[in-house]
Amino acid sequence: MVACLAVPLAAQDPPPTVFRSDSRLVVLHATVLDADGRLVTNLQQGAFHVLENGVEQEVKIFRREDAPVSIGLIIDDSGSMINKRDRVAAAALALVEASHPDDEVFVVHFNEKAYMDLDFTHDRKRLGEGLAKFDSRGTTAMRDAVRLGIEHLQRKAAEDKKVLILITDGEDNTSVIGQDYVIRAAQQSGVLIYAIGLLSEIDDQQTHRAQRDLDALTQATGGQSYYLKESSEADRTALDIAHNIRNQYTLAYSPTNQVLDGMYRRILVKATGPAPLTVLTRAGYWANGKGTVEDR
Repeated sequence: MVACLAVPLAAQDPPPTVFRSDSRLVVLHATVLDADGRLVTNLQQGAFHVLENGVEQEVKIFRREDAPVSIGLIIDDSGSMINKRDRVAAAALALVEASHPDDEVFVVHFNEKAYMDLDFTHDRKRLGEGLAKFDSRGTTAMRDAVRLGIEHLQRKAAEDKKVLILITDGEDNTSVIGQDYVIRAAQQSGVLIYAIGLLSEIDDQQTHRAQRDLDALTQATGGQSYYLKESSEADRTALDIAHNIRNQYTLAYSPTNQVLDGMYRRILVKATGPAPLTVLTRAGYWANGKGTVEDR
């Protein structure tokens, strides 16, 4: 079970819902896949069952729509990326071109430190210029870069739905912060993380650790991890991610347990259909009134 973001929702076509001050909602973005891994986009509200700590919850709001998203591109700029950077930049730009035309996008590069190369923009030309600012050198501070992306989305994102797309070719070996911190920050902020791993050039043990860390990030937040043998596969993968983001369901429920006790609440979403279905969505949240349980 994977994870997704927390966002205000609306009914099918009317204007966006405005939540009253006494509302407390948990908002989920969910991807549904069939047994062959293909997107399922034609389900109705009654097909979904949401459980929090094993207790079924009433879905208050249900929506399927292709709405604008705030996206952060988090791109590895360590020394080992030098021969892949042009292909990666092209793939990232292809992803944006295939995304909603009103998406806003920023770019973070990272090597031994993370740095913002381009703040939020809708301008595809500026985005291409930002993606071209590679300076491949040094080591890999992936978690620090993800934290920078999460914090930037929290501070400046204009859209309710927030996504990070991480592209890296190796294991984190420099970050100051730990994996648990990043996972919790992502879940609490409702950020959906996708990862593209170009891991073919590292040894088996490093590959295993890198995949473990990327899977932990994506599965906790509702995204997916993609592992490529060649950087030439990045274009196709980027288009798959863009298509995925534009074909998700959004559900919201008011927890039957309204106590903000700071405890972790596990979320499980099931979908019924004529064949077995898998739902990817946020794995849980901490009931502390910050980030995931919306008091409005």
